[in-house]
Formats: sequence, structure tokens, C-alpha cells
Amino acid sequence: MTRVAFSLILALLLSSGATVRGATEPDAAVLAAQQERAAAIAKASKATVAAFDARGTGGGSAVLISPDGFALTNFHVVAESIPAMKCGLSDGKLYDAVVVGIDPVGDVALIQLLGRKDFPVAEIADSDSVRVGDWAFAAGNPFLLADDFHPTISYGLISGVHRYQYPAGTLLEYTDCLQTDAAINPGNSGGPLFNAAGQLIGINGRGSFEKRGRVNVGVGYAISINQIMRFLGHLKSGRILDHATLGATVSTGEGGVTVDDILETSDAFRRGLQYGDAIVRFAGRDITTANALKNILGTYPNNWRVPLTYRREGKSYDTQVRLMGVHDESELVALVQHEQENPSRPDKPEPKPGDEKKPKTPKDPEQPKKDAPQPRLPGLNRLMKEPKLPKAVADRYTKRRGYANYWYNRDAQERLWSTYLKRAAIENAGYNWTLTGKLETGGGFTLELTEQKAEIKLPTGNSGAIFADDLSQQLSPPGSGGLLLAVHAWQRLVDRGLQRFGEVYYLGRLPHGPDNRVEDCVVAMFEGMETRFFFADDTGDVTGIELFAEDDADPCELSFSNFTEFEGRRLPKRWLVRHGDPLAPAFAELVIEKWDVKAGPKPAGGAK
Repeated sequence: MTRVAFSLILALLLSSGATVRGATEPDAAVLAAQQERAAAIAKASKATVAAFDARGTGGGSAVLISPDGFALTNFHVVAESIPAMKCGLSDGKLYDAVVVGIDPVGDVALIQLLGRKDFPVAEIADSDSVRVGDWAFAAGNPFLLADDFHPTISYGLISGVHRYQYPAGTLLEYTDCLQTDAAINPGNSGGPLFNAAGQLIGINGRGSFEKRGRVNVGVGYAISINQIMRFLGHLKSGRILDHATLGATVSTGEGGVTVDDILETSDAFRRGLQYGDAIVRFAGRDITTANALKNILGTYPNNWRVPLTYRREGKSYDTQVRLMGVHDESELVALVQHEQENPSRPDKPEPKPGDEKKPKTPKDPEQPKKDAPQPRLPGLNRLMKEPKLPKAVADRYTKRRGYANYWYNRDAQERLWSTYLKRAAIENAGYNWTLTGKLETGGGFTLELTEQKAEIKLPTGNSGAIFADDLSQQLSPPGSGGLLLAVHAWQRLVDRGLQRFGEVYYLGRLPHGPDNRVEDCVVAMFEGMETRFFFADDTGDVTGIELFAEDDADPCELSFSNFTEFEGRRLPKRWLVRHGDPLAPAFAELVIEKWDVKAGPKPAGGAK
């Protein structure tokens, strides 16, 4: 370098205000930004979890989202460890954790750290507001290097949004995810992706790696937190979750995204969608390609209801469709079992030449081979190879087919039901009810119910139902979808309780009612029919009932409001009855003026 060139460079540095010896101090705004960034990272690090599998030979990361220890991670992190995990926080402490629920298709799992009620938590942001160019940072335990459980931080930009990643193996499919150049390496899986303010915007799961070294090349993917929050209530049910499908296949053509085929059993078909229609908007987003539809579909769980706009012969139609599951239950359970036995890990290092000859880690931790890989954490293998689960985990784990952890499902059922009975004081209401009042559209009504039958008198005529034999044929009054039968199912559940009604389980949180409010849902099955009961978050009231007389038919939907006291019982004064198109006029809106309950001795015979 010549003396002239050096002088020019030095002059440029000095004129730009760069800090050299004897130059001015850094700009105050730069220092303030640095301090804000450090504070955001310090806060976010406290909620970041180092997660280890049951054998102590693998793991990943997680992030705490509630003070009672619920944390999010990847399904592929917990797949081989269900139900027990060991989790470390940045304070250096190690906690027992239990797997709660799993979403194997979306690669998400919910775990609960045990032993505290005041865990530090991450602040959750709106991931739909994230834009390309936003600063972001990933926190986690890459390569399981953090012996002290303090997370590694990698900083970068959001380099893409609404990205789609094709399925890896048999199940994992990443839809509508965030892309970042913040380094995401093996071990970061399940860890948090934060925005610059330290707010949670996604769960890291996949990365693009250099094939030999398995080192991140600058493209990582995070499952958006908005998608996960739709599934969170379902994850707390302890179930194995499925994703949604429209029940139709589509393709991109000159006319836009057109329907190539559609199941006649789907709700979309019942709402009017047909072969050749063009899908214009779905769930509030414009749809311009078939891939865009698939991308947004993957962010919803089975049974969710979303708005749909389609076009036929130049005219647009708006409706709401109830999404169906991609898999049936037995198929999903089988696929999960296969995934656990043959895991497809996006963060699993590929073997280097010669590694194929190395022995695998033995499945029986009590009889390890001499040359088997050993756990990195002292004492962790000893803790996890006990034949019995740690007591804290065993106390919160119940094995049952179709569930990741049935204990949480049973706990949710009992919590919702006991709160409702206490709040409504309806436990001994029996079957003998007489309700009188008026219709919102004019005219009066009378509804009389017993254990064996029911009758309703409306301005349009009288209808009845007999609760015997084939109940699916007792769908009176006509056009309601089974109003009388739905009320009978409600009475049956109140009378018999969760244990004797039939098959009962907690489904999770779903939208329902005319305003699609999202609330807890308990499903009760009897005589081959499904009835869903919805519970208010604030009061515990039953705010809605959906009766499905057949699997592939529209349910009778009851939405309750204006709760008041009738003879010492807290009951709904207004009933909105719908059947079929959710945007069409309701079948009826009943205003209850008098509610007589005769809870004397039950008639002989018993209900069906």
C-alpha cells in the first residue's frame, strides 16, 4: 500500500467519525441500540430451554411460554423420548419435564417443565407482522454445547416469509414458515426465533446445511408462532394432532386456482364449492397459486372454521367452511409410531465417510456397549436410565392409544366440567324440563322434555322426538338438524356425568358460534353420534352445543347467551339455533321467559 493510499483511507475513516485511538466516542444512538439489543437477548435467554432426550444422548432446544412450565419444541426433538425429558435453563438448573401433546405433521410438541410455578416466559408477538429485512435472533443449544444450559445466540435478518418446505420423511411438513439467515444448526431445533425486541415469532426447526459438515449455510426455517398458537389448545389436550385439508384438490391455471376434484363428504362441498370453481380468498388471504393455498391450509388444525371466497362464472361467493383432517385417527397413530421408530430429524447430522461402520447407540440403556456414544452431561444418563419414570413425570403421565399423554386430557375434562356444575348449579336438574318463551321473529314456543321423549311447539307447527332405537333419525324439528336431540344430549351429560355418558374427551380450543369465538371444547359420544360442548373462558358456562347425527352431515348448532338465574340455576336465556350454511339465516332464535325443572325421581327404564 502506498503512502498516498494509506493517507486517503485514514482521512476517510476520520471524516466518517470511525473510532480510532484518540478519535471521538461512539455515537450515543449506536450505544443505546447496542444496549437495547443486549437487554432483549438477556431477557429472551431466560426463557430458552436446553432439552435432552430420555437417554441423555440427544436433544435440542425449547422455549417457555407460561409460568407453570409449558414450553414449545419440535416433535422430532421429543419423538424418541416420550414421555420424559430433562430440561436446563440459563440459571444452570436441570428440571424434569413431561411431554404433553404432539403435532407430528407440523413438527411441534408441547412439554411441561416441572418443579416450579414461576418459570420465566417469552413474550409472544404477531408473526404475521414480520417482514423481510426485520432483525431477528435465534436462541438455543446448537450441537448440545451448552453444559451450563446458557443458550447460544445467533443474530441475523428475516430473509423470507410464508415459505413452504416439502415433507421430510413420512410426516413433517413446514408451511407458512419464517426464513432467516441467523444461524440455525443441529441442536437449535425446537428453540425460539425472536424479533429484535426479544418477542417470540417462531420455533426453529429446519435449516439448509453444507452436506458434509452439517454446518448452516445461512438459510434456516422457523414455524410461525401464529400457527402454533392455533394448535396450542389442542396440544394441551394431550392428543396426537392432525392438520387440516379443504377436501379438494386444486391447480394453478389461467383462471387462477381452480378446483380439480372435491369430496362430496366435505363441508366445502356442502357450502357450495364445486369442480371448476376458482378459489379467490382463503382465511383472509388472497390465493393466487395452488401452493399458496396449501401453504395457508397447513397452519390450521382439523375442525377449524375459516372464511372462503370462490368465483363461478364471473360471480363471487362468500362462505365459511369447516376443515377436515388429513388423516384418520388410526392412520395418524400408525404414522407417528413409524416416525418414532424411524425418526426423520431435520437437524440430524449426515454420516461422514466411514461413520456407517460405527455401532449404533444400544436401545437398552442398562446394557450399553463399550464403544457406544456417551452423554455429554455428567450424571444425565444415570438419571434417565432408571426403569421407572421420575415421580414428577409419572404423576402427570397416562398412556392411552391416540394420545401423547392422556393425563392432560382427563385433567382438562374434569376441570371444565366441575367448574360448570358449580357455576350453573345444574347437577340435579334431571330430564323433566318445560321451557316457554318467544321467538325473536315473533310468536311463542313451548319446549317439553322428559328422559324418553321431547316436543316443541312453534308457530310453524309441532314436532317431537323419541329417544329410543335409532336416535340419528330423531332430528326434529325439521330443518334444525336435531334441536331436541341436542338438548337431550345436554341433559344426559348433566345427569350421568363424564364417566357414564359414553366416550368423552377434551378436543381443545375451536371457533364456534355466529362470531367464531374460540373456546374449550369437550366431545361426548353416544349411539354413534358426536356432541360437542363449548365452555366460556371467563365464566365456565356452556356457551354452545354442536350435535353431529352423521359424520358427513351438517350439525345442529346451539349458541347460548344472556345467562340468568332460573330457580337458582344459572342458565342461558337466548338460544340461537343454526343448521347448514353458517352465513344463512338461523333456524330460530329462542328467548326463554320461563324454565321449569322437575328434578324428582327418574322414570323407570333409563335413557338410551
